[in-house]
Amino acid sequence: MHRVTINSDSAPAAVGPYSHAVRVSGELLFISGQIPLHPATGEIVGDTPGEQARRCLENLEMVAADAGTSLRNAVKMTVYLTDIAAFAEVNEVYADFFKHDPPARVALAVAALPRGAQVEIDAVVAVEV
Repeated sequence: MHRVTINSDSAPAAVGPYSHAVRVSGELLFISGQIPLHPATGEIVGDTPGEQARRCLENLEMVAADAGTSLRNAVKMTVYLTDIAAFAEVNEVYADFFKHDPPARVALAVAALPRGAQVEIDAVVAVEV
C-alpha cells in the first residue's frame, strides 16, 4: 500500500485538519458511519460534539484494526454534524487523531442522526495488500 497526501498551492488552504487529496495504491476499506456508541453498552457516549466525535473516531479505529489496518491509513473521511457551529470543537478532537498527513475530508450539517447523536463519521481506509 502506498499513501501520499496532496496539498495544492493552487487551491485555498484547508480550514481544518485535512488534506486536499490523498493518492493511494492497493486495497480500500469502506467503513460505515459510526455514531458515538460505547461498544459494550450500545449507549451514546459524550454530551458535547467533541466528546461524541472522539468516540466515533475510536469506534472507526477499532473497525479498521479488526480489518488489519489503522485510521493512520485513512484516505477520505466524512463528518456529519447536527450543528455546524460545532465544527471548530470537532476539528480539535479530529486533529488529535491525524497529527500528520491527514486524510481528505468533508464536513456537513444534517437535520438529525440516529439515536439523537450529534456526530457521525465514516471512513475510507487503505489496507496493505
